[in-house]
Amino acid sequence: MPYTVTDRLVVGVASSAIFDLRESDRVFREEGRSAYETYQRDNVETPLPVGVAFPFIRRLLSMNDLAHDRLDPLVEVIVMSRNSPKTGLRVMNSIEEHDLGITRCVFTEGKSPHPYIEPLNMSLFLSANEADVSDAVEAGLPAGRVLATGFREDPEDTELRLAFDFDGVLADDEAERVYAQSGDLAPFQEHEKSKAAIGLNPGPLKRFLDEISKLQRLEMQRASTHSGYSPRIRVAVITARNAPAHKRAINTLDQWGVTVNDAFFLGGVDKSLVTETLQPHIFFDDQMAHLATTSRSTPSVHIPFGVRNMNEG
Repeated sequence: MPYTVTDRLVVGVASSAIFDLRESDRVFREEGRSAYETYQRDNVETPLPVGVAFPFIRRLLSMNDLAHDRLDPLVEVIVMSRNSPKTGLRVMNSIEEHDLGITRCVFTEGKSPHPYIEPLNMSLFLSANEADVSDAVEAGLPAGRVLATGFREDPEDTELRLAFDFDGVLADDEAERVYAQSGDLAPFQEHEKSKAAIGLNPGPLKRFLDEISKLQRLEMQRASTHSGYSPRIRVAVITARNAPAHKRAINTLDQWGVTVNDAFFLGGVDKSLVTETLQPHIFFDDQMAHLATTSRSTPSVHIPFGVRNMNEG
């Protein structure tokens, strides 16, 4: 039977997200395509350094030990790269060297791979290429741009911690549009208070959170039958909402039936004060103003969705 990508969590990751390609990019920019091809050929057996999304991807793939059959994994990660098959060989060799368990890849020489997100059933696509991510989000696809970070992975830490902003990431930007119309917090708070029981519509990464919640439920089942098993996935929401607007966020998450372990309603407090303590392996936000501080010590991803990004141009 053919291998299907339905009924499993599928993540697309560009080589620029999972590996540090700064030296490769420098060769391409300064010396051109031919020199780049020569450079990659000469270094095809030299593993690439790990990149921003590597700790997240490694831990996400480790959740496949919950599957009943190793040939039918719960999580599938597919490389989505602008490389040609020839220059992409170094990427796949690096994946093998790091023992990541990624076997599927898409190489679209010089073109954005985002048109393949939907056919391959991806609930998330990560890349460092701003244009590729913007094109994907404009097409209604779940994509985020990884930002440079000073994060250092603890290899002994087996937990997978994911953190999400709420509006414009998990939920749509309905509430943010209310705030943008007046630039005043009072109308926003009143709007959200009056609609506290009405769930917001899904945003770009709601389906990805759904898939993560499925893994969390499997972990709870495992813990109920194996006394020594501790769940590894922990999900947090870190939002600029505060009371009384927190109620609508909580009610929305409850209506969606997803599992969130931690919630931080910060009301404008710098989010990096939380992320530096929580140490998520990935944090998603739609506002660069927040990510400018979180990315210093946390693997951070910009979701260029909604009115906030329209205003930012």
